[in-house]
Amino acid sequence: MCMGIQLREAGVDSFVIFEKGDRVGGTWRANTYPGCECDIPSALYSFSFAPYADWPSKWSHQPVILDYLEKCADRFGLRPHLRLSTCVSEIRWDEAERRWHLTTADGRTEEFDVVVSATGQLSRPRWPSIAGRETFAGVSFHSAEWNHDHDLRGRHVAVIGNAASAIQFLPEIAPIAGDLVVFQRSANWMLPKNDRDYPEWEKSLFRAVPPLSKLRRFMIWLKGELIIFSAMRRESRLRGFLERKCREYIAETISDPALREKLVPDYPLGAKRVLFSDNYYPAIERYGVRIVTDRIERITENAVVTAGGVAHEVDTIIYATGFDTNDYLSPMRVVGRDGAVLNDVWREGPKACLGLTVAGFPNLFFLYGPNTNLGHNSIIVMIEAQVRYILSCLAQMRERGVAAVDLRREVQEEYNREIQRRLADSSWATVADSWYVHNGVVTNNWPGRTTEYRKRTRRCDLNDFELAP
Repeated sequence: MCMGIQLREAGVDSFVIFEKGDRVGGTWRANTYPGCECDIPSALYSFSFAPYADWPSKWSHQPVILDYLEKCADRFGLRPHLRLSTCVSEIRWDEAERRWHLTTADGRTEEFDVVVSATGQLSRPRWPSIAGRETFAGVSFHSAEWNHDHDLRGRHVAVIGNAASAIQFLPEIAPIAGDLVVFQRSANWMLPKNDRDYPEWEKSLFRAVPPLSKLRRFMIWLKGELIIFSAMRRESRLRGFLERKCREYIAETISDPALREKLVPDYPLGAKRVLFSDNYYPAIERYGVRIVTDRIERITENAVVTAGGVAHEVDTIIYATGFDTNDYLSPMRVVGRDGAVLNDVWREGPKACLGLTVAGFPNLFFLYGPNTNLGHNSIIVMIEAQVRYILSCLAQMRERGVAAVDLRREVQEEYNREIQRRLADSSWATVADSWYVHNGVVTNNWPGRTTEYRKRTRRCDLNDFELAP
């Protein structure tokens, strides 16, 4: 959406947005589980060019964010460019024509000069490989594909997984479930959100004085840039302070010492995603939610069986096991120069220069590509920087009469050597298993601050590319 809006603002109208869903919104359309919300305050998790004074609270829920995106689609005239309910199955580069041939799932083909991938990193639910999963006779579903027809009142519910999605929906279902057990593979470092509703006078003030909205956004960004980023370093002094705050939060809300121990992670803060919640621990305490840390051995018709053969009988299983984050464009097939298939090129892990371009795939750009995720700030900041870079490239191509740009392989290799060298000093590199890591390499996260990324993407340098007239 950001790419489309900025194309229109730049006077470019000849573009199409292919969307597999039946409406805009991406993850905020797809994820509808109870309590679904963003873990970045809304003033920063929104476009800088489209501030919104009517956020009902500091941290907004899914329906509010989806409504904001729908309004942006209308306000910036995206509707005529949308091709909804259309899944792209393949894009293939034609060297002679210097164009991309795009094929949709229903067999239709179209041609484009430039393709921008904006598929995101959190769109394909990950299902765990647990023996007997298909034999379960009760109701089971993934949190990203919530079964709203299944009434959880009085049910014996198992939640497999306990990260970002689970901490949001668990407080919503705990009061109504007859019994609730969470199977936790590893604990999370968690801090309170200190969320609050905005009173009407405050929203009126932000509407009347627009610079206040910019100031609010800036202050949230600055906190992440200066404080939270520092905790992401391998030798961070701030980490110890934040870990103490997390332990204090657990001690304040959980009365059982044994349960407290289960909820304290055994890895450094920041190595995996730091979570924020005001009601996860209180819900566990109040409703007697059981936390099981034993390894799951198998699933039977009516139970989840853990190590030692202990059977936990349930009639409902909710998989909160996250997303496949490293197969960026799958299941779409991307074929570049000389028949190179992107999934094959990325077999050892995805790599791209600035997360935006890949050698051998001309005129193909990525939004939220490899090594552009953040552990300290809003991804919207990164996306806006990436869009600006792409627009700069397109403008220079038009000015110089260039038909195709292909990243120089040596530029890509030098860039990835640099960021992997820097990522070795990050907390993300201290664990072998997280959604930031692929085959022992940090492939998802950006090693620096957003200020550095914005500076490096301010203008596309065509000297980094092979140019074709």
